[in-house]
Amino acid sequence: MVSEIHRLNNDLAALVSRARNGLVRINDGRRGVGAGTIWHPEGLIISNAHVTGKRRKSLEVTLPDGHILPAHLLARDERSDIAALVVEASDLPAMVLGNSTDLYPGDLVVAVGHPWGVAGAATMGVVIDVGIPPEMASLGRDMIQVSLHLRPGHSGGPLVDVHGRLVGVNTMMAGPDVGMAVPVNEVKAFLKERLGRNDYFPGMDA
Repeated sequence: MVSEIHRLNNDLAALVSRARNGLVRINDGRRGVGAGTIWHPEGLIISNAHVTGKRRKSLEVTLPDGHILPAHLLARDERSDIAALVVEASDLPAMVLGNSTDLYPGDLVVAVGHPWGVAGAATMGVVIDVGIPPEMASLGRDMIQVSLHLRPGHSGGPLVDVHGRLVGVNTMMAGPDVGMAVPVNEVKAFLKERLGRNDYFPGMDA
């Protein structure tokens, strides 16, 4: 029993480590710090629209290795709360993309980000549902509803499944210990519509 718990602990630690490799810090040059997720090795970063704001200049991205690069805002959508940025870099540790339609209530997920400035902090919970949240029906769009506590600074960071695949982008709290994330399939659709580069940004056809 003890050995199984020890193995589980090691597996979770390895999962968090992989997720942190795809996590970046975003500074808007003015007031705040948020998180971002490395989508493609050639510099494409995904975050929340509320993290980047409308600023196309003064955005900076701190990579997992500590390098700080200027970032250009490619596209954003306030309704879906998704933003795409690009930095001049290559061979970045991009996240392995999952499929949010494969999530079911009870599935374990892990969120990483920079809550209150704590770099690379992780929190774990289970999926409550994937769909339009009943307490936020006015959103009119699907969200991953998770029983974990997101804090300021988690926004824009990755939500991963037990295989370390990106299944969502952390977004907001909807109540005590209920976090919300944009499903990865919504991000794929956003990128395909706004950037139209299936050859350059894999996973958009899923």
